[in-house]
Amino acid sequence: MTFSANLGFLWQELPLPDAIRAAKAAGFAAVECHWPYDVPARDVAAALRETGLPMLGLNTRRGAPGENGLSALPGRGSDARAAVDEALAYADAVDAAAVHVMAGFAEGDEAEAAFVHTLRHACAATDRSILIEPLNHYDAPGYFLKTTAQAEAIIAKVAAPNLKLMFDCYHVQLMEGDVTHRLKRLLPLIGHIQFASVPDRGAPDHGELSYAHAFGVIDGMGWAAPLGAEYKPQGPTAPTLGWMKQSFTDG
Repeated sequence: MTFSANLGFLWQELPLPDAIRAAKAAGFAAVECHWPYDVPARDVAAALRETGLPMLGLNTRRGAPGENGLSALPGRGSDARAAVDEALAYADAVDAAAVHVMAGFAEGDEAEAAFVHTLRHACAATDRSILIEPLNHYDAPGYFLKTTAQAEAIIAKVAAPNLKLMFDCYHVQLMEGDVTHRLKRLLPLIGHIQFASVPDRGAPDHGELSYAHAFGVIDGMGWAAPLGAEYKPQGPTAPTLGWMKQSFTDG
């Protein structure tokens, strides 16, 4: 089992190219990020080539201050498509495997229609994976996409082969529980798996969800891609990485 360092949370004190190098030195097999747009793509691409790490994904922009994505906001279709196009261009420049299209704060049928429209635009514009991710209502109150069932219905409605579910064990446990059964049932729809301790979003070595068990289930499902370590270290990242040496890793 291998892991991807989410550099939106890990090594935040470093410039993104140096964070990629730190992830390589720490033994991660891949990296992913949130919003890399202030860093020239050529610098990120150079660090990826230097380390040999793949970039698994990045997010569309959140929007204006206080927003958390644009794609499900009625009346913001032009802005949402522009954010998707920007993310896809950056993904092309760094060869990122996927783009997470962020829905934003919205609700109702008009919001769903807007989200579906934007996702169809995104999926038609690339062969890369397009990801959608349910977020919990503690960290992101009012976010449009809340549950795996809602995501499953939207994926069916869009009906594009490259639209996939980002299954974040942290968010799913807080909203729905029953993480391992949901992983097994939703496996055909899943494009990426992330994790953090529940409920504090720290390293996966404590909390109400046993990752020794969850990772074993994921491994037993035949999942071969790196799992995304999207947790918030309390202080420097390096002292929080002891979990990588536990029995559920390959090393």
